[in-house]
Amino acid sequence: MKQVEIFTDGACKGNPGPGGWGALIRYGEHEKEISGGDPDTTNNRMELLAAINALNILIEPCNVLLHTDSKYVCEGITKWVAGWQRNGWKNASKQPVRNADLWHDLIEASARHDIEWRWVKGHSGHEGNDRADALASNAAEAATPVED
Repeated sequence: MKQVEIFTDGACKGNPGPGGWGALIRYGEHEKEISGGDPDTTNNRMELLAAINALNILIEPCNVLLHTDSKYVCEGITKWVAGWQRNGWKNASKQPVRNADLWHDLIEASARHDIEWRWVKGHSGHEGNDRADALASNAAEAATPVED
């Protein structure tokens, strides 16, 4: 399987508010940057969408090293999601899991790949994370409605 490295990030101008997501995908010498935004969203939704869209852009199953500065995404997919599935998508407080729609999408996007999820400290000079952060911030800015 191909070895791919992905860096993802989400940003929000207000939470909720206009948001953006960004991802840097590396395969050998090749790099691809992707991003998108939403005028009314949350930071956690943008973090999830960054990972979902990055994984979905891969054409075939890959060995993926995915870097995220979101403990919500990293711990959610590696620790919490199995319990949520067992408990009918209820959290430890017996409340519906927030962003369940995107967690379902992330599970589906992850299924065909062998993924190592790696948390990195945000805004710490990590080159890949900084590039994903810039993509997400620019997308959030572009999603911000223009006031008259």
